[in-house]
Amino acid sequence: MAKKRKKKKWFFLPKAKKKRRIYFMLLLVFLTLIALTVAMNLLMTTKKDQIIYQDEAKQKQLQIWAPFAQKMQYKYRIFASISLAQAILESDWNHSSLSKDYNNLYGIKASASQAGVVVPTKEYEDGHWITVDQKFASYKTWQESMEAHAQLISKGTHWNPKQYEHVLAAKNYQTAAQALVQDGYATDPTYAAKLVAVIETWNLKRFDLAVKMGDATS
Repeated sequence: MAKKRKKKKWFFLPKAKKKRRIYFMLLLVFLTLIALTVAMNLLMTTKKDQIIYQDEAKQKQLQIWAPFAQKMQYKYRIFASISLAQAILESDWNHSSLSKDYNNLYGIKASASQAGVVVPTKEYEDGHWITVDQKFASYKTWQESMEAHAQLISKGTHWNPKQYEHVLAAKNYQTAAQALVQDGYATDPTYAAKLVAVIETWNLKRFDLAVKMGDATS
């Protein structure tokens, strides 16, 4: 008569209470590590999906803005990449209250007779940041805002028509970004570096026209 084969035990539980306690503690640690690993993978997947979604939304925003920015380059001689980078930086990708509620992409201040809204803003003075109340322009459309910005760079201020002549004379976006600080557009000493970083991160140079600065008609 053939002997019965003993079944292998896949689950072994120590008989001694002390060893059993250690066993359950190790099992709990093991299960906790598995749970944490699964949770981290889910979190990373969610973050990755969120980043992809945000990138897609930003690319869509660029596709909306870019054609008009190119028109502004041809008409007013300011690089499309600069117009786009400033819009991105100043409006936080069209998420700022000024851009959403008042179509002001660039934080352009209102003239005395112009419709606008007073909001607190940060200015860099004497080596540190301060918060001041400023009256900003209000526009009917974002296109109106982008053209007002291009006109400001092209025609200057009423007290200095050549205010931004170095921006217009620039032969590339790097020089134009530096010229915006040089000509007094922004008080932030890191403004040019921020613009260049935005342009290179999102490859905004691809939207610049082949026409040399200064050759396009105004």
